[in-house]
Amino acid sequence: MHNRTLLKLTSYLAVLRMKKTFILYQIPLLLLSVYLSVGGCSKKTALRAEKSIESPKREFRAAWVATVDNIDWPSNKNLATNVQKAEFIRILDRHQELGMNAAMVQVRAAADAFYARSTEPWSEWLTGVQGESPDPYYDPMAFMIEESHKRNIEFHAWLNLSRGTHKASKSIADNHITKTHPEWFFTYDKHMLFNLGIPEVREYIVDIVRNIAKFYNVDGIHFDDYFYPYTVVGQRIDDDAAFRKYGQGFTNVDDWRRYNVDETIKGIAAVIKGEKPRVKFGISPFSVWRNASVDPLGSQTQGGQTSYDNLYADTRKWFREGLIDYIAPQIYFTIEFDKVPYQTMTDWWVKQSDQRHIYIGHGTYRVGNTDRDKAWALPNQIPRQVRYNRSKKGINGSIFYNTTSLFRNSLGVADSLKYLNQYVALTPTMPWKDNVPPNAPQNVTAKRASDIGIVVTWKTPKISARDDEPIHKWVIYRFETGELMNLENTKNIVVIMPNTGLVNYLDNTTRKDKSYVYLVTALDRLQNESAPSNQVQVK
Repeated sequence: MHNRTLLKLTSYLAVLRMKKTFILYQIPLLLLSVYLSVGGCSKKTALRAEKSIESPKREFRAAWVATVDNIDWPSNKNLATNVQKAEFIRILDRHQELGMNAAMVQVRAAADAFYARSTEPWSEWLTGVQGESPDPYYDPMAFMIEESHKRNIEFHAWLNLSRGTHKASKSIADNHITKTHPEWFFTYDKHMLFNLGIPEVREYIVDIVRNIAKFYNVDGIHFDDYFYPYTVVGQRIDDDAAFRKYGQGFTNVDDWRRYNVDETIKGIAAVIKGEKPRVKFGISPFSVWRNASVDPLGSQTQGGQTSYDNLYADTRKWFREGLIDYIAPQIYFTIEFDKVPYQTMTDWWVKQSDQRHIYIGHGTYRVGNTDRDKAWALPNQIPRQVRYNRSKKGINGSIFYNTTSLFRNSLGVADSLKYLNQYVALTPTMPWKDNVPPNAPQNVTAKRASDIGIVVTWKTPKISARDDEPIHKWVIYRFETGELMNLENTKNIVVIMPNTGLVNYLDNTTRKDKSYVYLVTALDRLQNESAPSNQVQVK
């Protein structure tokens, strides 16, 4: 905004203060239902709630930011702190431009840390040498959370569960867990992997999660598809000794391994609920749980490896039993792929449960790469997948792998997402975690501010919501006078703004020759939305 515009706005708000019409925070609460709110508007204007498949009001839209081996961020090792920050801000700005409302950021790549308050050493992919702190010093995760929230983007801390070391690792700190507890690991395909059959290992991983949930303002804890390793010919999981010691009651090692992963997931779920119940817990597994050829409950697919049989991860059970808040199966396949068709796999997951969220993982990194599947040459492959998701009841959003591919924009895939996401979306609610909305904003007023736009002001309710949760964000809606007021159509949302104490907003996108109606709603942390405020018309 130009200085002249700022001066005009400042002067206008000063006049409002003098007239005592400027919004104060200590306001009596006026409890209004949706229908009473409608009564405060012109009879020609009616509230409508209609669903739009093309651009849903509620949709999880995210991208993964991989840090292992500097895939997405930082672009390489040894970058100065200011360069790291600038790169991450550029990533967030790109995500925001593409309509994303969440970021899945890898903060633990191989028993290391991209955050300060960790018992594990600093990652070498952050500083160049494992264990060395950033210079100048800062806490990357705290910074990333703050910058994400400024842009109305949720921050989900993505942790790798199984890796102790990665085969691309160049340095291992003396205090790294693979050196202080080498007996907790087995080597597989040049990786050192946690032996989940050892109870102390599971406790250690749960404590890592507890620490993040306790000390960081994260919106979610997120794990990927690595539990036990993907099968590699000629490699063997060396956990015989642990099975002999801890496998009582199991007749085969496969069931024992699945039990070990189950116990880890249960422990993580419990610690999140205990430390910070509002934090979402999600997992993004390989898409195929089991093939129907080996289990009638499985999908009509020909997956070469499966979560259940190869990774010993009973992802279907976690989803059906509600151990996790969302599942994000990595369906990195095209609609035309014969062995694991995108729609077949998506439909299978929808049938498994309607009690938790499904966010589909899309392989944008494969767009334009036709080595294995010629259908990745179709520019509309990802847009068709997203539209299919939106047509299916039970699909709650999409996550795209990876961020670098969104910058690369092969075949215009990022441009397509920008078009599909041109209207803002709220994240889906999770009523099993929180189903109590805030109380509605009150006494909305709106006045033209000379030639710079319309200033909307409102009052915050003095009485808290029934669960005493504070208001997290405000949503300002605008309609042209006489237009049916469809609160489900997000093209009518002017802005979603964090509740920083301000209860006014300058809408500088209006026209002088048009008349508008405004209303405001409130959101809590899990995006439960209040009833609408009173409506105000500006001619």
